[in-house]
Amino acid sequence: MELQQLLKECKEGSTTAQKYLFDRFAKQMFIVCRRYMKNDKTAEEQLMNGFLKFFQNMERFEYVSDASTVAWLKKLMVNECLMELRKNSSFLHVASDELPEVSIDEAALHQLSAGEIFKLITQLPPGYRMVFNLFEVEGFSHKEIAVQLGINEGTSKSQLSKAKQMLQQLLHQQNNFYAKKIN
Repeated sequence: MELQQLLKECKEGSTTAQKYLFDRFAKQMFIVCRRYMKNDKTAEEQLMNGFLKFFQNMERFEYVSDASTVAWLKKLMVNECLMELRKNSSFLHVASDELPEVSIDEAALHQLSAGEIFKLITQLPPGYRMVFNLFEVEGFSHKEIAVQLGINEGTSKSQLSKAKQMLQQLLHQQNNFYAKKIN
């Protein structure tokens, strides 16, 4: 079924269309939520909250394209995750230990699967993971991240830098042949 028709039926209150839409995008949106949340359970909760808001606010959504629909859904999921993390204010508590500088062989990074990269990102502390995802994956600027998280731009830049350092360290620890230590 075409997405435009599916959305029309959802707006008309069809629970069958809602279930079909959920089934069509749940996996993809769960991955978005999981990038932000520490475990599957909290990611699933945010997924459900995001879809609930999606269905509750459908009258405000106008179909433009399949891509814009996915982008709107994704934005809802990210916002749900941010609200949950803000509520717990856990994302601002991060380790500030100095991380050793590690250089990664760029060619080695291409050998990693998406699953391996995802696993590394989920090992980051919440603050690092949040800023890394917003900047590197979602494409937000540091100014936008600062507004979203209620922090200053410098904190966002610092968190991103530390996230990258920690990812390099994790990669080095887990796959020593992918990385080489800087002297």
